[in-house]
Amino acid sequence: MASATLADPKATSTERYVYRFGGGVSDGGKGDRNLLGGKGANLAEMASIGLPVPPGFTISTDMCTRYYEEGQSFPESVRAEVAAGITHIEAITAKSFGDKADPLLVSVRSGARISMPGMMDTVLNLGLNDETVLGLAAASGDERFAWDSYRRFIQMYSDVVLELDHGAFEEALEIAKEDLGVNLDTDLGAADWKTLVAKYKAIVEEQWGKPFPQDVHEQLWGAVGAVFGSWQCDRAKVYRRLNDIPASWGTAVNVQAMVFGNMGDTSATGVAFTRDPSKGDRAYYGEFLINAQGEDVVAGIRTPQYLTLAAREGAGATAPSMEEAMPAVYGELARVFDLLETHYRDMQDIEFTVQEGKLWMLQTRSGKRTAKAALKIAVDMASEGLITEEEAVARVDPSALDQLLHPTLDPKAPRDVIAKGLPASPGAASGKAVFDADTAEHHAELGEAVILVRTETSPEDIHGMHAAKGILTARGGMTSHAAVVARGMGRPCVSGVGTLAIDAKAKVFRVGSREVREGDIITIDGATGEVMIGEVATIEPELAGDFGTLMVWADKVRRLKVRANAETPKDCQTARQFGAEGVGLCRTEHMFFDAARITAVRQMILAEDEKGRRVALEKLLPEQRDDFAMIFEIMAGLPVTIRLLDPPLHEFLPHAEEEFAEVADAAGVGVEALKRRAAELHEFNPMLGHRGCRLGVTYPEIYEMQARAIFEAAIAVEKRTGAAPIPEVMVPLVATRRELELMKKLIDDTAKAVFAESGITIDYLVGTMIELPRAALKAGEIAEVGEFFSFGTNDLTQTALGVSRDDAARFLGVYVDKGIYPKDPFVSLDIEGVGELIEIAAERGRKTRPGIKLGICGEHGGDPASIAFCEKTGLDYVSASPYRVPIARLAAAQAALANR
Repeated sequence: MASATLADPKATSTERYVYRFGGGVSDGGKGDRNLLGGKGANLAEMASIGLPVPPGFTISTDMCTRYYEEGQSFPESVRAEVAAGITHIEAITAKSFGDKADPLLVSVRSGARISMPGMMDTVLNLGLNDETVLGLAAASGDERFAWDSYRRFIQMYSDVVLELDHGAFEEALEIAKEDLGVNLDTDLGAADWKTLVAKYKAIVEEQWGKPFPQDVHEQLWGAVGAVFGSWQCDRAKVYRRLNDIPASWGTAVNVQAMVFGNMGDTSATGVAFTRDPSKGDRAYYGEFLINAQGEDVVAGIRTPQYLTLAAREGAGATAPSMEEAMPAVYGELARVFDLLETHYRDMQDIEFTVQEGKLWMLQTRSGKRTAKAALKIAVDMASEGLITEEEAVARVDPSALDQLLHPTLDPKAPRDVIAKGLPASPGAASGKAVFDADTAEHHAELGEAVILVRTETSPEDIHGMHAAKGILTARGGMTSHAAVVARGMGRPCVSGVGTLAIDAKAKVFRVGSREVREGDIITIDGATGEVMIGEVATIEPELAGDFGTLMVWADKVRRLKVRANAETPKDCQTARQFGAEGVGLCRTEHMFFDAARITAVRQMILAEDEKGRRVALEKLLPEQRDDFAMIFEIMAGLPVTIRLLDPPLHEFLPHAEEEFAEVADAAGVGVEALKRRAAELHEFNPMLGHRGCRLGVTYPEIYEMQARAIFEAAIAVEKRTGAAPIPEVMVPLVATRRELELMKKLIDDTAKAVFAESGITIDYLVGTMIELPRAALKAGEIAEVGEFFSFGTNDLTQTALGVSRDDAARFLGVYVDKGIYPKDPFVSLDIEGVGELIEIAAERGRKTRPGIKLGICGEHGGDPASIAFCEKTGLDYVSASPYRVPIARLAAAQAALANR
């Protein structure tokens, strides 16, 4: 048996860990999610507003977070509280736990404070054994139902608690169906299930070495310990890492009286959303199965039926909807949907069971939704008066907008459609077909796009689902594991493609005569359910409608300006389209890599004296001037921060023999002389070597050329358009006041010369990028010269932590797993370390120059958590990549609301 149980060295008699609900009791009241977890809090709250909730109790998250230790036992105080909880359920149901005549059965489920669908464990039908199964059969009058429930319990308990190979049980079931010549589980009778139970028990004894546990109290504590322990399982850890859920939160455990959807044709189970989680439409969305238990709906083993008549007709399905098959219960369910959505003021994801015509509510939670649906639901609810505009802004996850900011399939592009399934999660993706999660992750690490193809996904596939660009399954409905998780991740998903014949071992799938092998390119369209051979062309997104409305609301409340990191006209156009308020980082070195000018750049670098460098720089001046002019014209009237040449010169050096020959010919020198010069420039650690302002100090003519190009371009644009650009000239990698003083004089002198030549003067600023700890600490002195600071958080993180972002991937994942860093510090700012350096620099810089402009321009400029820090610190702007500008705008609005 799994040994995941609890120790309680600090428990006292006054501490409480168990909270009851149901039957007019709601110890949790309105529901404290931190204490009771999301599921427990919502069960308590549903019970408190009078909804039909099966009675039960919640063991709080404190038990997991304060006392979890592998292999320890539960304290007696908690055992007593749990016993009282069981008594509470028995009193309401008039059944007794372990009773041979009419037994109480319970479910044991996890419940983190934030929904983690399918990531942790559940045990249903707990309390069955060789004697209570007979009592259940007699009390229910349905022998088939009783033995079906017992076989489900043995299989689930053996998997979750005993940690046995669940494949052996699946194989036994499939063999039984083959022997009987049937396809569905529902075709098996009582005698068949009784035979299968005997086989299951034999499997347990063979694999575990002991008989299946018959003591119902042993079963209960085994399940409780296993569910607490599942908080630390690999798939839960991966999900927490992907969704920034702290390991310190823990999970609660919910023990609840079983209600049965597998008691014949008047019983059913289902999963539903109060609005469409894919599109956001105000329409009930869900699936149900008659004569089934909950796992049957999400596992994809049986094809579920639609909840509403409209959905059934829209899909062209023939099996009756719940609205048709169970009209009275459906009407009651619809009233509950409306009540819950009004009560929680959000779209709800609901699990329900119908037992012999009576509706029971098993769970409600805020539903996972796509970015498109999140936008529509937030805007619609604000329009309906259910929430305010500011609440609508706070409701949408900024990172989820990424789903909307990238191309979709071109409807006019040719498509080789080979199959069609359910449009389970919108969006489209092309990539290599792969057939298991590990392979998906491996190829993604190599930079390859993959589509994960599975018969059905399981929680163990979470890492592969995250690595894949899209997910394709042969089984499962719109509320299957694949669909729900894909929507939460923003991955396109096509599920339930019944024509898909997958051979995972051979790594191939077939549709009729068509065959796709691992590595073949396929495309899926999560909006239509289509599966295509090959790659399909895409089109750029249009950001209007609900997106535009929410952005207007966000811009009303945000304080931080949002700029873009951009150095090409296309990047600048994209940034302006997405609402950028200027350029926060124009990396001039990217312009130098252009194939048409790289030879001149190399000639300049390899020149042995200033004269040789100036010859090459004269060739580059008109090119740089044109580059800047195009950017200034697009960003007319907005600030543009241009970083002077920053990277170490070795990045531009030739490597191949023909490249040396080309540069030698252009410079009029010998190849061997150039090779000797290249060897002289070699550095052991170039990222900490001759780069940034150190280039300007030693070769001032480089920065002089760039400054001239900037000012001549700005004047040309003002002449042509009448709109003066606002250049902000940024000197990189400054560590001392004197470095910036020298470079500012050079820039100012160049500006004066250009202004004198043209007869036109424009406003400009000279500042620096703070990317060294010394610069942060000496910011007060540097601000005597610098008119703005832009925090280069990529390099500041490297230099503060002593970690190379190019080499750290091999160990940073382990550091995050072990809690050394809460997140990858190159993805989300290290607030405690790098953040403190930024705070120090901001404070000291403002003290010297009260009006100094402050911003960040590293990759952190598009990270919501980092943006929240920038708001709190009082920076003036953040700068992000063009496609992350809307994310930054929304995150800045949310940070302003949170900071009020």
